[in-house]
Amino acid sequence: MDPLADAIAATIAANPEQVAGWRAGEPGAWGFLAGRGVLAYRDRLRRSLTTEERRQLWDELWRALKSIQAKSS
Repeated sequence: MDPLADAIAATIAANPEQVAGWRAGEPGAWGFLAGRGVLAYRDRLRRSLTTEERRQLWDELWRALKSIQAKSS
């Protein structure tokens, strides 16, 4: 797996309560997941993320969450 996809999958798998909170529209759930995603991606790359990498992570994480939401509807 590539580091980005791995970080996204790990973030979602490690935080099912926050994913459920995001799906329910709970305040702070997206920010929590976005932050955890950044940390997971940074750990896999073993360096700080560029602004572009951070934005790419957020975009891909959002898409992954929307996909989960669509499958559950």
